[in-house]
Amino acid sequence: MQQLHFQQGPIRPPSEADSLLIRTTQGCPWNKCSFCTLFDDMEFSIRPVEDINRDIWAAKAFYKDRKFTRCFLQDGDSFAMETTDLLEVLQTLKQTFPELEQISSYGRAQTMTKKTPQEMKAICDAGLNMLYCGMESGSIDVLKKMKKGITPKSILKSAEYAKQAGMKMMTFIIMGLGGKELSESHVTGTAELLNQINPEEIRVLTLAVKAGTDLDDMVQQGAFTPLTEKEMVEEQRKLISLLDGISSQYGNYHSINLLMELSGRLPVAKHNLLSTLDRFLSMDSDEQNNFILGRRIHYYTRLQDMENRLYFDTVQQQLSKIGNTNPTAIEEVFYHLRQRMI
Repeated sequence: MQQLHFQQGPIRPPSEADSLLIRTTQGCPWNKCSFCTLFDDMEFSIRPVEDINRDIWAAKAFYKDRKFTRCFLQDGDSFAMETTDLLEVLQTLKQTFPELEQISSYGRAQTMTKKTPQEMKAICDAGLNMLYCGMESGSIDVLKKMKKGITPKSILKSAEYAKQAGMKMMTFIIMGLGGKELSESHVTGTAELLNQINPEEIRVLTLAVKAGTDLDDMVQQGAFTPLTEKEMVEEQRKLISLLDGISSQYGNYHSINLLMELSGRLPVAKHNLLSTLDRFLSMDSDEQNNFILGRRIHYYTRLQDMENRLYFDTVQQQLSKIGNTNPTAIEEVFYHLRQRMI
């Protein structure tokens, strides 16, 4: 196997699986979120421009004649770079891979709002035309509890900067992030902020509490009560019902999500999205548990997969072993199966 002679970071969005990956920073400039351990052992640093440019040329040699139309800049926030340095990297990228149509990066609201609108426009014009925003929630209470280090106002301001510059914006939100204590605030605040931003895409993730995180400690101490699988579906239904006046692409693309078939462009797809959620919620508890377990152990991808009698019966046998009449035991199993998926 040919050996890489350029750095690769530990993370990229699922949609960037086939993209050229170029590492501009190492780690995350914040690295304090209660639910994340991804960069725990990594001190944030911005890589020297000459090292990044060297990697770009090394990637060109490694991939030879392969054509890339998309590039993702790793790790946590390329906007932390000095604007002149970032522009130089983008110039090298377009020179080396002239077929690139989209260059994207994660960007923290607090970092981006330190750029001037003119700087953001220059960055977009140089090729960085897609922003991934880990919004997670639009609730100030949830953002504080999760130690996100951002506010709804700063998220909105950074979104306005990006859109005014001509960048597309993709936002990630996490169902269940408020727990039972802040579920109402999480849903209403997130819907309100998304309605204000109208991002190009809304991507949904389902909460799985990772062992060793501050959030895991909160669960153990009783300060955070995780939602059940059904409650997270109900939460998502309420969120979608509150989305109004936006034209975003909405999707549950990550494998950790229960209903991955939820996908479509608003507002046209809103009825179908709600209908799919209602189909699950209208099932009796035994059917719901069968589907949840079947998804978590990879028998099902979509609700209609339950129609496969062999799969259904096999999953039902597994449920019987857990104890289908014990809701607490079943939820604990679902909880731990989600943990294994992150």
